[in-house]
Amino acid sequence: MATPTSNDVLFLLLGGVMILAMHAGFAFLELGTVRSKNQVNALGKILGDFAISTVAYFFVGYWIAYGHQFFHSAEVLGADHGYDLVKFFFLLTFAAAIPAIVSGGIAERAKFHPQSIATLVIVALVYPFFEGIIWNNNYGFQEWLTTAFGYPFHDFAGSVVVHAMGGWIALPAVMLLGARHGRYAKDGRIAAHPPSSIPFLALGSWILIVGWFGFNVMSAQKVDAISGLVAINSLMAMVGGTLAATFAGKNDPGFMHNGPLAGLVAICAGSDLMHPIGALLTGAIAGASFVYLFTFTQNRLKIDDVLGVWPLHGICGALGGILAGVFGQKLLGGLGGISLMSQLAGTVLGIAIAFSGGFAVYFVLKKTLGIRLDQEEEYHGADLSIHKISSTFDRDSF
Repeated sequence: MATPTSNDVLFLLLGGVMILAMHAGFAFLELGTVRSKNQVNALGKILGDFAISTVAYFFVGYWIAYGHQFFHSAEVLGADHGYDLVKFFFLLTFAAAIPAIVSGGIAERAKFHPQSIATLVIVALVYPFFEGIIWNNNYGFQEWLTTAFGYPFHDFAGSVVVHAMGGWIALPAVMLLGARHGRYAKDGRIAAHPPSSIPFLALGSWILIVGWFGFNVMSAQKVDAISGLVAINSLMAMVGGTLAATFAGKNDPGFMHNGPLAGLVAICAGSDLMHPIGALLTGAIAGASFVYLFTFTQNRLKIDDVLGVWPLHGICGALGGILAGVFGQKLLGGLGGISLMSQLAGTVLGIAIAFSGGFAVYFVLKKTLGIRLDQEEEYHGADLSIHKISSTFDRDSF
């Protein structure tokens, strides 16, 4: 392996900063979607979870995934221009996306400190366990796939490793929390909770869109491995998701601004392999799937996933892992070197680890500390109940 250069350090640092900025996107996407009485909480959770994720990943998670720890002198850590440290920072921003994804699903009724504990355990143990299996070849799973199907599981930028993991960890959390009070009536009626701010929701979406080019392109991790194909495939998937969600969602702004995110989630895995037309189709499939499954989850299954993180990240992430094995084939214009069976196997393993890990964490917390605000606290909103302040100051009330 070539010695990292200062250009490699700068390249990866810029990628990490772009993904760090995506966390502002997560925050404003949630802030704009929830009701006004929960906006402060949305902002606080994303920032607090990032800080906790950093500690968890620095001391435990990164070691579990890559066998590397930081109990060395600064002289040792700073070798090769500090490339290993910047690589940690870059991969940390991926790891911290997991609780940011979960946050949107459990919004408006989750306790603050139990969620902080969940973040600590998930980023220290659950996420890096699967991350290490796929991206560091831990436990021989990738070698087994190569022997059985010719190629290992391919996930260039984390459709499954990051997004499907986040969405499938969120699902049991949402189910164990239960729906917001008044959301579903006994007679079958469903109370709508419209977004508090479409402009903030749109701002969050745009921040995520821009940052995603750091998420995908900089996953090369070295300057000499950079590929314009990854950038254009990301663009085409974003466009495909936008168009499909706009059409399927009948111009609903919530769907319009989540559609590009669905496409970007799905393209992560195969962005380095697909033809741009395959990326466009991948994005379109993901965008349409999100609209249908969000509606189905909310109205038919009556799972109160506030931002739709399970269909957006869980399902579209899984689709991305599988579609990489389809549109990555040379027959369909891709670069090849990928097995559909390996993609299916890796995706299923990721879902199994995420769902079981998420269920275990939130079930234990529910039975011990409790994970939900009481009915009165929820009625007044998480802002006042947890943070003792609202997002707006009404001078006339004083």
